Amino acid sequence: MNQQLAGFAPTPVAARMENHGHSMVKVAMQSGYDLYARTGSMVAYEGFVQYEPNPPAVRQIAGQWITGEGTPLMKCTGDGLLYLADYGADVVAIDLGGDSLSVNGTNLLAFDAQLDWGVERVKGLAKFAGQGLWNVRVGGQGWVALTSRGTPIVVDCGRGDDETYVDPDALIAWSPQLKVKGKRSFKASSMIGRGSGEAYQMAFSGEGIVVVQPSEDSTDRLRVRG
Repeated sequence: MNQQLAGFAPTPVAARMENHGHSMVKVAMQSGYDLYARTGSMVAYEGFVQYEPNPPAVRQIAGQWITGEGTPLMKCTGDGLLYLADYGADVVAIDLGGDSLSVNGTNLLAFDAQLDWGVERVKGLAKFAGQGLWNVRVGGQGWVALTSRGTPIVVDCGRGDDETYVDPDALIAWSPQLKVKGKRSFKASSMIGRGSGEAYQMAFSGEGIVVVQPSEDSTDRLRVRG
């Protein structure tokens, strides 16, 4: 039996964050390099790792990010290996390397505490109230882990002059420098989204990327309200 399970053993640590399979991320914890992670996402750890749910820094920055159970982040500190997951969703670990991303709060699994971050209103969508006008922006030198309901696709919006249109329930993240606007269309209602009547899309233009998941199921989406 041990030989049969050997293929699932953890691999040697090669980076701060890395995947273990498609649905789990391994974080190399080190004293002085804290991590913010979605509350309840820890599935295992090795070594000495401590958790602080809803820490003061989170309450101060993300006061608008509210659910029935409070701000859904915990601060992780210590030395060892930390394994995170989100109910079997695919996990993507990204080294920002000085760049930044605007991330849907539902898809934000974890990020390095030293990154610049905050909850911000999505510009250009003021007239589309009810579509979720707030996102979490993270940027700087460090790592972030995102979740996706299936294998995501990354669209490079800078390849042409045409806008890129995305179903908001399938949107994971995008480059903050992109221009964003909302669009309603009756003609596209049978092609984009699952609802009846008019369809709603988000249009992106400029230099940057958009990350999209192959699912537009909105039943478990967290909408950040202002």
